[in-house]
Amino acid sequence: MPDLSQTHSDHTSLDRASPDRDVIGRRQAAMAVLAEGTTAEIARLLAGIGPLPMHQEIRKAETGLVMVRGRIGGDGAAFNFGEATVSRSAVQLATGEIGLGYVLGRDHAKAQLIAYCDALMQRDECRDVVERVVVAPIKTRVDAVREVRAEQAAATKVEFFTLVRGEG
Repeated sequence: MPDLSQTHSDHTSLDRASPDRDVIGRRQAAMAVLAEGTTAEIARLLAGIGPLPMHQEIRKAETGLVMVRGRIGGDGAAFNFGEATVSRSAVQLATGEIGLGYVLGRDHAKAQLIAYCDALMQRDECRDVVERVVVAPIKTRVDAVREVRAEQAAATKVEFFTLVRGEG
């Protein structure tokens, strides 16, 4: 399996007032939402945007393993919990932007779609459209599913109380 730890990044140091910080934050938020979408959902929503810039794969989608670390109680000593399968892809738009996509599991198509969305998010003229047409509907669906699950969990909550007996 390929070693996913060998990725490189060209992060530059950005001061807090830089407008690039906003772009990075928006990209990170979009990638978190897209990771929870389905491959078919992302592809369908992307198709709804209309004509998109051409792109090429610069890192063919591949699957590898990452070590998952855990902590007891959230603040204890870190320990190796186990391994997780991760797929990644990198694409470059004809205009030069490079997008990276990572997803848990072996879904190469989803990793490539996420990479393509990441590249589009770097273009000023595409960012708002991708957020509105692709990311927002997925976020709405994911939030609704979370709310239903929270309601179902709350319905099974048992509250214990004791009655105080009066004297006499």
